[in-house]
Amino acid sequence: MEQLVLPLAPAAPELPPIMPEDAFARAFRRLGLKRAVPEFNVEYRSFAGMRSTIRLLENRAQVRVSDILAEAPPMVLEALAEILLAQLFRRRPSREARECYVAYTFRPAVRQRIDEARRQRGRKRLLAPRGRHFDLEEIFTTLNQTFFAGELPAARLGWSRKRSRTTLGNYDDAHRTITITRWFDSPSVPRTLVEYVVFHEMLHMRYPTTRNGHRRVVHSAEFRKAEKQFPEYEAALRQLKRLTAGRAAGLD
Repeated sequence: MEQLVLPLAPAAPELPPIMPEDAFARAFRRLGLKRAVPEFNVEYRSFAGMRSTIRLLENRAQVRVSDILAEAPPMVLEALAEILLAQLFRRRPSREARECYVAYTFRPAVRQRIDEARRQRGRKRLLAPRGRHFDLEEIFTTLNQTFFAGELPAARLGWSRKRSRTTLGNYDDAHRTITITRWFDSPSVPRTLVEYVVFHEMLHMRYPTTRNGHRRVVHSAEFRKAEKQFPEYEAALRQLKRLTAGRAAGLD
Protein backbone atom coordinates (compact mmCIF):
# COMPACT_ATOMS: atom_id res chain seq x y z
CA MET A 1 0.00 0.00 0.00
CA GLU A 2 1.29 3.45 -0.86
CA GLN A 3 2.32 5.36 2.23
CA LEU A 4 1.44 8.88 3.22
CA VAL A 5 4.45 11.12 3.63
CA LEU A 6 5.11 12.16 7.24
CA PRO A 7 5.43 14.44 9.05
CA LEU A 8 2.29 16.12 7.78
CA ALA A 9 2.66 19.67 6.50
CA PRO A 10 0.26 22.11 4.85
CA ALA A 11 0.28 22.29 1.08
CA ALA A 12 2.56 24.83 -0.55
CA PRO A 13 0.80 28.22 -0.66
CA GLU A 14 1.17 28.56 -4.44
CA LEU A 15 -0.81 25.37 -5.06
CA PRO A 16 -4.61 25.56 -5.53
CA PRO A 17 -6.66 24.23 -2.63
CA ILE A 18 -7.44 20.54 -2.81
CA MET A 19 -11.06 19.51 -3.27
CA PRO A 20 -12.19 17.02 -0.61
CA GLU A 21 -13.65 14.77 -3.33
CA ASP A 22 -10.15 14.52 -4.88
CA ALA A 23 -8.70 13.48 -1.54
CA PHE A 24 -11.21 10.63 -1.25
CA ALA A 25 -10.61 9.53 -4.82
CA ARG A 26 -6.84 9.37 -4.24
CA ALA A 27 -7.29 7.44 -1.01
CA PHE A 28 -9.63 5.02 -2.81
CA ARG A 29 -7.03 4.35 -5.52
CA ARG A 30 -4.31 3.87 -2.89
CA LEU A 31 -6.35 1.10 -1.24
CA GLY A 32 -6.09 -0.88 -4.50
CA LEU A 33 -9.77 -1.86 -4.62
CA LYS A 34 -10.70 -3.65 -7.83
CA ARG A 35 -13.78 -1.59 -8.62
CA ALA A 36 -14.63 1.72 -10.23
CA VAL A 37 -13.85 4.84 -8.27
CA PRO A 38 -17.11 6.02 -6.69
CA GLU A 39 -18.56 9.45 -7.32
CA PHE A 40 -17.79 11.22 -4.04
CA ASN A 41 -19.92 13.96 -2.53
CA VAL A 42 -18.27 15.43 0.58
CA GLU A 43 -20.09 17.79 2.95
CA TYR A 44 -18.84 19.47 6.09
CA ARG A 45 -21.33 19.24 8.95
CA SER A 46 -21.50 20.95 12.35
CA PHE A 47 -21.28 17.78 14.39
CA ALA A 48 -20.72 17.91 18.15
CA GLY A 49 -17.22 16.54 17.86
CA MET A 50 -15.07 14.76 15.28
CA ARG A 51 -17.72 12.45 13.88
CA SER A 52 -17.40 11.64 10.17
CA THR A 53 -19.46 9.16 8.15
CA ILE A 54 -19.54 7.57 4.71
CA ARG A 55 -22.38 5.79 2.89
CA LEU A 56 -22.21 4.02 -0.46
CA LEU A 57 -25.30 3.70 -2.66
CA GLU A 58 -24.62 1.97 -5.96
CA ASN A 59 -21.40 3.77 -6.89
CA ARG A 60 -22.08 7.11 -5.20
CA ALA A 61 -20.44 7.82 -1.88
CA GLN A 62 -22.03 10.36 0.48
CA VAL A 63 -19.43 11.61 2.95
CA ARG A 64 -20.12 13.85 5.93
CA VAL A 65 -17.12 15.30 7.72
CA SER A 66 -16.96 17.35 10.89
CA ASP A 67 -16.52 21.03 10.03
CA ILE A 68 -13.67 21.10 12.55
CA LEU A 69 -11.64 19.58 9.72
CA ALA A 70 -12.66 22.19 7.14
CA GLU A 71 -9.30 23.94 7.48
CA ALA A 72 -7.18 20.84 8.04
CA PRO A 73 -4.13 20.28 5.80
CA PRO A 74 -4.85 18.16 2.70
CA MET A 75 -2.75 15.35 4.15
CA VAL A 76 -5.10 15.07 7.12
CA LEU A 77 -8.21 14.97 4.95
CA GLU A 78 -6.66 12.28 2.79
CA ALA A 79 -5.73 10.30 5.92
CA LEU A 80 -9.33 10.52 7.13
CA ALA A 81 -10.53 9.45 3.68
CA GLU A 82 -8.35 6.35 3.83
CA ILE A 83 -9.62 5.49 7.33
CA LEU A 84 -13.29 5.86 6.37
CA LEU A 85 -12.89 3.94 3.12
CA ALA A 86 -10.98 1.16 4.86
CA GLN A 87 -13.86 0.80 7.33
CA LEU A 88 -16.40 0.79 4.51
CA PHE A 89 -14.62 -1.90 2.50
CA ARG A 90 -13.31 -3.87 5.50
CA ARG A 91 -9.69 -3.09 4.88
CA ARG A 92 -7.02 -1.99 7.31
CA PRO A 93 -5.92 1.66 6.95
CA SER A 94 -2.19 2.26 6.83
CA ARG A 95 -0.32 3.11 9.99
CA GLU A 96 0.74 6.37 8.35
CA ALA A 97 -2.88 7.43 7.79
CA ARG A 98 -3.83 6.67 11.38
CA GLU A 99 -0.79 8.46 12.79
CA CYS A 100 -1.38 11.48 10.56
CA TYR A 101 -5.03 11.82 11.60
CA VAL A 102 -4.47 11.23 15.32
CA ALA A 103 -1.48 13.62 15.40
CA TYR A 104 -3.65 16.38 13.96
CA THR A 105 -6.57 15.79 16.32
CA PHE A 106 -4.20 15.98 19.30
CA ARG A 107 -2.86 19.41 18.39
CA PRO A 108 -3.77 21.77 21.27
CA ALA A 109 -5.61 24.23 19.01
CA VAL A 110 -7.62 21.42 17.44
CA ARG A 111 -8.43 19.88 20.83
CA GLN A 112 -9.72 23.27 21.91
CA ARG A 113 -12.00 23.51 18.87
CA ILE A 114 -13.26 19.98 19.49
CA ASP A 115 -14.09 20.74 23.13
CA GLU A 116 -15.80 24.01 22.18
CA ALA A 117 -17.92 22.23 19.56
CA ARG A 118 -18.92 19.53 22.02
CA ARG A 119 -19.89 22.10 24.65
CA GLN A 120 -21.83 24.34 22.26
CA ARG A 121 -23.50 21.69 20.09
CA GLY A 122 -23.82 18.72 22.40
CA ARG A 123 -25.97 18.32 25.47
CA LYS A 124 -25.35 16.25 28.58
CA ARG A 125 -28.65 15.16 30.02
CA LEU A 126 -28.12 13.58 33.41
CA LEU A 127 -30.35 12.66 36.29
CA ALA A 128 -29.67 14.23 39.68
CA PRO A 129 -26.62 12.87 41.54
CA ARG A 130 -28.69 11.91 44.58
CA GLY A 131 -30.33 8.64 43.63
CA ARG A 132 -32.63 6.36 45.57
CA HIS A 133 -29.75 4.50 47.20
CA PHE A 134 -26.49 6.36 46.49
CA ASP A 135 -25.44 10.02 46.39
CA LEU A 136 -22.77 10.46 43.71
CA GLU A 137 -21.70 13.90 44.92
CA GLU A 138 -21.09 12.60 48.43
CA ILE A 139 -19.10 9.67 47.01
CA PHE A 140 -17.06 12.02 44.78
CA THR A 141 -16.25 14.35 47.70
CA THR A 142 -15.15 11.46 49.92
CA LEU A 143 -12.97 9.90 47.22
CA ASN A 144 -11.47 13.27 46.34
CA GLN A 145 -10.36 13.81 49.93
CA THR A 146 -9.16 10.23 50.39
CA PHE A 147 -7.22 9.66 47.17
CA PHE A 148 -6.61 13.09 45.62
CA ALA A 149 -6.08 15.32 48.70
CA GLY A 150 -9.16 17.25 47.60
CA GLU A 151 -7.27 18.60 44.58
CA LEU A 152 -9.55 17.43 41.77
CA PRO A 153 -11.75 20.27 40.50
CA ALA A 154 -15.49 19.99 40.89
CA ALA A 155 -17.32 17.98 38.26
CA ARG A 156 -20.96 17.65 37.41
CA LEU A 157 -22.14 14.20 38.46
CA GLY A 158 -25.34 12.37 37.63
CA TRP A 159 -27.00 9.07 36.94
CA SER A 160 -27.64 8.07 33.33
CA ARG A 161 -31.14 8.55 32.01
CA LYS A 162 -31.23 4.94 30.83
CA ARG A 163 -30.38 1.84 32.84
CA SER A 164 -27.43 1.07 30.60
CA ARG A 165 -25.79 -2.31 31.08
CA THR A 166 -23.03 -1.65 28.55
CA THR A 167 -21.64 1.79 29.41
CA LEU A 168 -21.25 1.66 33.19
CA GLY A 169 -19.44 4.96 33.66
CA ASN A 170 -18.21 7.84 31.55
CA TYR A 171 -16.13 10.98 32.02
CA ASP A 172 -16.66 13.76 29.47
CA ASP A 173 -13.77 16.23 29.66
CA ALA A 174 -15.46 18.80 27.40
CA HIS A 175 -18.48 19.08 29.69
CA ARG A 176 -16.57 18.00 32.83
CA THR A 177 -19.24 15.46 33.69
CA ILE A 178 -19.17 12.03 35.28
CA THR A 179 -22.10 9.79 34.40
CA ILE A 180 -22.81 6.51 36.18
CA THR A 181 -25.33 4.02 34.90
CA ARG A 182 -28.65 4.17 36.74
CA TRP A 183 -28.54 0.39 36.80
CA PHE A 184 -26.15 0.69 39.77
CA ASP A 185 -28.52 2.81 41.89
CA SER A 186 -29.87 -0.32 43.52
CA PRO A 187 -29.73 -1.97 46.96
CA SER A 188 -28.41 -5.11 45.25
CA VAL A 189 -25.24 -3.27 44.15
CA PRO A 190 -22.49 -2.94 46.80
CA ARG A 191 -21.50 0.62 47.67
CA THR A 192 -17.84 -0.26 47.13
CA LEU A 193 -18.63 -1.08 43.50
CA VAL A 194 -20.25 2.32 42.89
CA GLU A 195 -17.28 3.96 44.63
CA TYR A 196 -14.87 2.08 42.38
CA VAL A 197 -16.68 3.12 39.18
CA VAL A 198 -16.73 6.78 40.31
CA PHE A 199 -13.04 6.49 41.27
CA HIS A 200 -12.22 5.10 37.80
CA GLU A 201 -13.88 8.08 36.12
CA MET A 202 -12.12 10.50 38.49
CA LEU A 203 -8.80 9.05 37.36
CA HIS A 204 -9.64 10.20 33.83
CA MET A 205 -9.65 13.73 35.23
CA ARG A 206 -6.16 13.21 36.69
CA TYR A 207 -4.73 11.28 33.72
CA PRO A 208 -6.19 12.63 30.43
CA THR A 209 -6.10 10.68 27.18
CA THR A 210 -2.76 10.84 25.37
CA ARG A 211 -1.46 9.34 22.15
CA ASN A 212 1.23 6.86 21.23
CA GLY A 213 1.81 7.04 17.49
CA HIS A 214 -1.55 6.29 15.86
CA ARG A 215 -3.06 5.00 19.10
CA ARG A 216 -5.14 6.93 21.62
CA VAL A 217 -4.04 5.88 25.09
CA VAL A 218 -7.11 6.11 27.32
CA HIS A 219 -5.77 4.05 30.21
CA SER A 220 -2.06 4.80 30.57
CA ALA A 221 0.36 2.87 32.76
CA GLU A 222 0.09 5.66 35.34
CA PHE A 223 -3.69 5.37 35.22
CA ARG A 224 -3.61 1.61 35.76
CA LYS A 225 -1.12 1.90 38.61
CA ALA A 226 -3.25 4.53 40.38
CA GLU A 227 -6.41 2.47 39.82
CA LYS A 228 -4.94 -0.43 41.79
CA GLN A 229 -4.64 1.84 44.84
CA PHE A 230 -8.39 1.46 45.36
CA PRO A 231 -8.64 -0.75 48.48
CA GLU A 232 -11.35 -3.02 47.04
CA TYR A 233 -9.91 -3.07 43.52
CA GLU A 234 -9.83 -6.84 42.99
CA ALA A 235 -13.18 -7.35 44.69
CA ALA A 236 -14.74 -4.60 42.55
CA LEU A 237 -13.48 -6.25 39.35
CA ARG A 238 -14.98 -9.57 40.43
CA GLN A 239 -18.30 -7.88 41.21
CA LEU A 240 -18.29 -6.14 37.81
CA LYS A 241 -17.56 -9.41 36.07
CA ARG A 242 -20.38 -11.14 37.92
CA LEU A 243 -22.92 -8.38 37.22
CA THR A 244 -22.03 -8.04 33.54
CA ALA A 245 -21.61 -11.74 32.76
CA GLY A 246 -22.43 -12.32 29.10
CA ARG A 247 -22.58 -8.59 28.29
CA ALA A 248 -20.07 -6.37 26.48
CA ALA A 249 -19.89 -3.82 29.28
CA GLY A 250 -17.14 -1.45 30.29
CA LEU A 251 -15.98 1.84 31.75
CA ASP A 252 -15.02 4.80 29.56
